[in-house]
Amino acid sequence: MPARHDGGMNADALHGRRSISQIELERTTDEVLRRLGATIRSARVRRRLTQHALARRIGISQSEMSRIELGHGHGVRIETWVSLAHELGLQPRFELARDWRESPADAGHLAIQELLLRLAHSTGCHATFELPIRPDDPGRSIDVFVRDDGRRRLLVEEAWNSFGDIGGGARSFDRKLAAARDLAVVIGGDRPYTVGGLWIVRATRRNRELVARYPEVFARRFPGSSSGWVRTLKAGLPPPAEPGLVWCNVLATDLHPWRRHRRLP
Repeated sequence: MPARHDGGMNADALHGRRSISQIELERTTDEVLRRLGATIRSARVRRRLTQHALARRIGISQSEMSRIELGHGHGVRIETWVSLAHELGLQPRFELARDWRESPADAGHLAIQELLLRLAHSTGCHATFELPIRPDDPGRSIDVFVRDDGRRRLLVEEAWNSFGDIGGGARSFDRKLAAARDLAVVIGGDRPYTVGGLWIVRATRRNRELVARYPEVFARRFPGSSSGWVRTLKAGLPPPAEPGLVWCNVLATDLHPWRRHRRLP
């Protein structure tokens, strides 16, 4: 390891040598400043402004304006950059790349899918993550598609981290079930596979309140036994004949049944 002196200062710094990280920082800074300077110059020229006129408008010298356009804008205040953008009709924007340690935007949804994939594997089934249902529209996919050749059945499992358009989600679910039924005939031949489907919903307070607010909607849309669906997912037992809804705990580590508040006639 390099020798360290004076409270931990690296020996390279003491002898005036730049570290690799310092060199990379300077290179990146120079590249950004060159790009910004070129953008400012192009916008100024398109508007037929001289450096002197633009500099006067934002309260800097022409020499500083020249340095900025040449990519030598080290030490220029952020207010100057914003003023330049404003005068030239440009949209100022400062961005940093997403932190690679940060969870992905769909982390909650992924956690439910991860649980469903593990459960399918534990019951001896083949499960597919985000199975496309239309070759011409890759955006349409089944969250977790389970194919159980031993029991000759297909399961469409839709994960809900939070509710958005419930009606739109229900219509999309119907299309996915229809696609699964078509596949069941193709792969089953004279003995088509059975097809079932359900929603797995994170049991947050908001989601619970929404389900409780529209009991008729959810009860009629998901009449299948919730307890039966939990047993299907966790133990591989035969699925209910009708679509169902089950709760996933907030940590996405377990499933439990949805208890209806009332029974429909």
